[in-house]
Amino acid sequence: MPGAPGLGPDFKDVKLSGDESPMPRASEESSLNGEDILALQDLDPAMNRKMHLVNNAIDEIGWTPYHTKLFFLNGFGYGVDSLILLLQSVIAGPAFREFGGVGYDKGLTVAVYVGMLVGALFWGLSADIIGRRFAFNVSLLICSISAIIAGGMPNWGSLGFFIALIGFGGGGNLIMDTTVFLEYLPSDKQWVLTLMAAWWGFGQAITGFIAWGFLVPAKWNCATPETCTRSNNMGWRYVMFTSGALVFVLSVLRVTVIRLRETPKYLLGLGEDEKVVDTLRYLATKYSRPCSLTVDKLDACGVVTSAHSKNRFSLSETLVHLRGLFSTKKMATSTILIWLSWAMVGLAYPLFYVFLPSYLEARGADRNVSTFDSWRNYALVNISSIFGPFLGAWLCNQPLLGRRYTMLIGALITSAFFFAYTSVRTAAQDAGFGCAIGFSLNVYYGTLYAYTPEVLPSAHRATGNGVAVACNRIMGILSAVIATVANTRTSAPIFICGGLLVAMGIVSAIFPFEPYGRRSS
Repeated sequence: MPGAPGLGPDFKDVKLSGDESPMPRASEESSLNGEDILALQDLDPAMNRKMHLVNNAIDEIGWTPYHTKLFFLNGFGYGVDSLILLLQSVIAGPAFREFGGVGYDKGLTVAVYVGMLVGALFWGLSADIIGRRFAFNVSLLICSISAIIAGGMPNWGSLGFFIALIGFGGGGNLIMDTTVFLEYLPSDKQWVLTLMAAWWGFGQAITGFIAWGFLVPAKWNCATPETCTRSNNMGWRYVMFTSGALVFVLSVLRVTVIRLRETPKYLLGLGEDEKVVDTLRYLATKYSRPCSLTVDKLDACGVVTSAHSKNRFSLSETLVHLRGLFSTKKMATSTILIWLSWAMVGLAYPLFYVFLPSYLEARGADRNVSTFDSWRNYALVNISSIFGPFLGAWLCNQPLLGRRYTMLIGALITSAFFFAYTSVRTAAQDAGFGCAIGFSLNVYYGTLYAYTPEVLPSAHRATGNGVAVACNRIMGILSAVIATVANTRTSAPIFICGGLLVAMGIVSAIFPFEPYGRRSS
């Protein structure tokens, strides 16, 4: 490669103070340490140079037990995010019966999506303004406390409020988990970010097992609104108490086991070069790894000017982070296509399952199963989704495929199963196709989760990620509204959802950046 993209022509002549040797020429350093994804895109040359050195240091340290801890504890956040989305759907029916069947029956769906929408924007922006650490430590705690309180609510409206609070806390998990993990990852392990999406399936499976345990026994679940009281309908409350307690334990583990330090790439944007070096040298010393990065080397690169405004707690700061996602034409195209992808999958997947039952019933499908078998199948489908990211992680690390074509494959296979699902006529076929879709969709979804932060600039990564997730939540709200007013027995929506998956695959194939073999900036 002729030279390191984004390193100015004067970089080769920079000298360091003391007995440090001259900084290597850009071409030499690039050939030894790899190319940064956005090296040609960021308009701040000092940030480019410093990011290159920090990536070199992270690669020099390599994978450590600290990364293993992050994989598990960040993965908990992934699991909680999926647990929250499913939690409201599994308790909505029994809770609505207990409260007399009065009100908007899709209210909890709207509530959790509104909460996650606000949470995604709030935690995304705040993580770029005040740092990753606060959101990482607090978001799970909000989820756990809100879930436990929600289990004690006396009416539909108050339950919806606390479901929205659960969504607000969970709205930051998906953003912070990928952002924090990526900003510590050595470049040859970035594929692990895709694998981490397997925790999403674990969260779904845990929800399925908890629901299976508490929503099946007749002693905890009433049959009709007329006979329903709190005492004979405790099943859904036990689901909330159990889930809240589990998430609380995970939130405590996050604070006590990992003791997260602020990520070096966030500190780089603040101009805190000494803290950047201190964080990386702490890891290197603790795990007996080399780290040649020094404050002098970072100082020699210049002053970062593009990461923040003069007043970090102002509207101009928000605009800096939004504009940073559109710094060049290529970055603008990438940002728009990512947000479009998140919006499409946010509409296609929930809408498909909203329309599917009525559609199959209208065509004579026999889906009558016992309550026990229904929750068993639910758990099986969710277990199947765990393994999609394993395949996605392997595929995205293949030179001929990379991230983009892995998403294409996952989306096209899922669309094929979507179309084939319309021919289901038996309960066994229903469960089988559900498992297949759970697996294949998570090949796409898991890779998209990882791809999004990989191609966003570090100074604006959480903002871009937050807006992407917000687009997904807006479409989730829309799917609930569509389900209320549309004819659910027609085939058109089913094929529209399948068509959206095909479009998602095509969009992923034309993403302008391919992270395979390159390092996040």
